[in-house]
Amino acid sequence: MCGGRGTRLDADVEKPLFAVGGRPMVDRVRDALATSRIETTYAVVSPYAPETRAHVAGDLPLVETPGEGYVADLTSALERVEMPVLTVAADLPLLAGEVVDTVLWSADGSTSVRVPRALKEALGASCDSEEPWVPTGLNVVDEDEDGVYRSYDARLAVNVNRRSDAELAERLLAAGEVSDGP
Repeated sequence: MCGGRGTRLDADVEKPLFAVGGRPMVDRVRDALATSRIETTYAVVSPYAPETRAHVAGDLPLVETPGEGYVADLTSALERVEMPVLTVAADLPLLAGEVVDTVLWSADGSTSVRVPRALKEALGASCDSEEPWVPTGLNVVDEDEDGVYRSYDARLAVNVNRRSDAELAERLLAAGEVSDGP
């Protein structure tokens, strides 16, 4: 999913193209998926991210959505692909292939991947939920009943929604606490 406006980030570039560790977040997510057992990766784009569309075009098959918001665009995209499908937000720059594989091996039907809010708070990551377990931006969507996969992995706890999240991701990369790519 790389078609959002990214208004909370307040950047001069589209959110998926915002650089963390010198590389656009969408490239980091694409690389993580490439090193996982995922067979095909699609870039879900909207009219609100034309530069992102141009950036990934030619490298990834595109799924065009109307840009009506995350849930509406996700629903639109899911109508065009076969289930099961892994959905990933482009704002997870610390994602790694082995994390994706662990989620896929653990998923049982549709699975929401969550981390403890306390982990996000301990790391200093922003959190817009008061729930004890918060969504990560990584999900498995299938026709089966919904399940939850709980993880304590910091690579899933840092969604770059604000500048402070980007600074946190940079610090974790610089400290070697997470991988800097394949």
